[in-house]
Amino acid sequence: MKVKIHKNDLPNNLNLGKIIAIDTETMGLDYKRDPLCLVQISSGNEEVHLIQINRKTFKADNLKKILEDNDIKKIFQFARFDLAVLNYYLKADINNVYCTKIASKIGRTYTDKHGLKDLCKELLNIELSKQMQSLIGVLKF
Repeated sequence: MKVKIHKNDLPNNLNLGKIIAIDTETMGLDYKRDPLCLVQISSGNEEVHLIQINRKTFKADNLKKILEDNDIKKIFQFARFDLAVLNYYLKADINNVYCTKIASKIGRTYTDKHGLKDLCKELLNIELSKQMQSLIGVLKF
């Protein structure tokens, strides 16, 4: 997988396609206290875009434009937290969201295990260690 690192924002006119996977990284688990640091995006094309957020301005107009584009489906694992963080820091109004955790709860009613590790094991036959889980924010789909 090819990793592209961007400071502050995505480049102008980047075309990621109509379906993207997104993950956020913060300094902790309280989004109002712990600032947004990094946004990871992939469209499943062997490229991952890592956007290092400017924690002084939280200005990322190109990223916000993609997040607010209703024609792009945004896939998250446990979307509730990521959506709250992106809304709080970037003031992004995000629609067309698919949450893999909610989909798992609807489709896999036989279990109470809906985390990334469990989904990868059952659906993809991939074993994720704790270290891999913390390093993988965006899966190729």
